[in-house]
Amino acid sequence: MPEAAITTAPLAAARSFLFVPANRPERYAKALACGADAVIIDLEDAVAPADKLLARQVLLAAAPGLDAAQRGRLLVRINAAGTPWHADDLAALGDLAALGIAGVMVSKAESPATLAGVAAAAGPACALLPMIESVAGFDALDALAASPQVLRLAFGHLDFQADAGLACGLDESELMPVRLALVLATRRAGLVAPLDGISPGTQDTAQLGLDAARSRRGGFGGKLCIHPAQAGVVNAAFAPSAQEIDWARRVQAAWAAAGGGVFSLDGRMVDALVLRLAQRTLAQAVR
Repeated sequence: MPEAAITTAPLAAARSFLFVPANRPERYAKALACGADAVIIDLEDAVAPADKLLARQVLLAAAPGLDAAQRGRLLVRINAAGTPWHADDLAALGDLAALGIAGVMVSKAESPATLAGVAAAAGPACALLPMIESVAGFDALDALAASPQVLRLAFGHLDFQADAGLACGLDESELMPVRLALVLATRRAGLVAPLDGISPGTQDTAQLGLDAARSRRGGFGGKLCIHPAQAGVVNAAFAPSAQEIDWARRVQAAWAAAGGGVFSLDGRMVDALVLRLAQRTLAQAVR
């Protein structure tokens, strides 16, 4: 397996991605131990402008203290192109990637040229996760998805709403076409299923569960989190139920018994596409 594939494997399988402010190094290990599949050390929204330089220095000083397995589940979210901090963030990526940081989340991704600059700074073993947070990013969706080193897309739906002038209801039905477009662009580019945006109510686990279930039904493979308590809810929402696992096992067994081809199970047709769904369900069950 290529080195890059080994490095990014945990990010490809991850369901919950927890943000941690870069200027709070005492939270790094705690976040990695809370049940989140991956942790995003945030140099962007979670850090005030006056603290950007210190946050970057803190991250560079603290990252070597994490072990290799921890760094393999770690991403850094950099400030967007065009901000005063982007170039300095890029300059730090080489050192972070050399330590084994697995990925870079690219804020407000709108241009393949920006992604190319991030890839060059981070090196070939580091995965890129562009955040689609604006209409311009949405317009460049296929080009961003097809850019080198991109592993997954992420949807920054709150910023997107603001940029597009939307006022979404609780079910966010207004964003359904945008979410579907991310899933389809992912499929066209052969990427891992995308990540949906945060649920801002850190104590509202019922709404979080509904949001995550909607994301999974809509073709997303994971969700961004802003509180450690959200990780378990997200992981459970993206895990197959006992009924789904039982169905998948029976499909696989019946397929083997039938020797392939089309057959009926529980009164429904089963073909190669259904088998593939069953196999994907079983693969998700062992994560």
